[in-house]
Amino acid sequence: MSLTPEALYYQLGSLLAETPELAGPATAETDQWIARAVELVEQAGDLADKIQLHVATENLHGMLRARNARTIRDIVQRALAKAEANAPPRSQGAFIVANNTFDAFAAVRRVLATAHAKVLLVDPEADGKALTDVALLAPDSVVVRLLADRVNHKQSLESATQRWIQRFGSARPLFVRLAPAGILHDTLILIDGTTAWALGLSLSKLVKLTSTTLVRMPEATASALTAAYATRWDAAAPLLSA
Repeated sequence: MSLTPEALYYQLGSLLAETPELAGPATAETDQWIARAVELVEQAGDLADKIQLHVATENLHGMLRARNARTIRDIVQRALAKAEANAPPRSQGAFIVANNTFDAFAAVRRVLATAHAKVLLVDPEADGKALTDVALLAPDSVVVRLLADRVNHKQSLESATQRWIQRFGSARPLFVRLAPAGILHDTLILIDGTTAWALGLSLSKLVKLTSTTLVRMPEATASALTAAYATRWDAAAPLLSA
């Protein structure tokens, strides 16, 4: 069944955001992902990519496993870029693919740069790097809030919060709260209460990644997430005592 350009773009982006460890052992999840990749590239890719994808998938678990895994991901990324160019302008830019640490931080900076008033970072496993590596990328005038899990956050978060407050004071307002254990399941960047981006890993793991995809949520989903996390923020306890 042929997809509309917009539907093809969203399906390819979602596929990349859910990429399994292709160079690892064969699993049912990997096989299903590859079958879907082949189906979507058939609609979006050019003939050379279709042929190359067939060869790479057929030999994925051979001697050149890592190389074939990279080839598959590269082909799907090219298909995404082509699909984005054909998608309506309102949909373009919903997926930002990062293949290394530098690209990941550039992508996060690009997202945070769109904030005008406030940012809410949601990361159950946040540590000090969530502030020193990520929150610092927000514009100077923007209020930064970070919501972490009471049990799963790392101890370095408290010392990093103290250093931030000592260094910036009210010039760069920061508020950190801890939610009850188990209610946070996603890593999110919520911008100005209107835009929501999802990441596939903890903010502190950006420096270790091999690849990730930032996904901009549809407007209705962003609105629901913003409301839900506003409630969770209100119910959370400050990390530092007043």
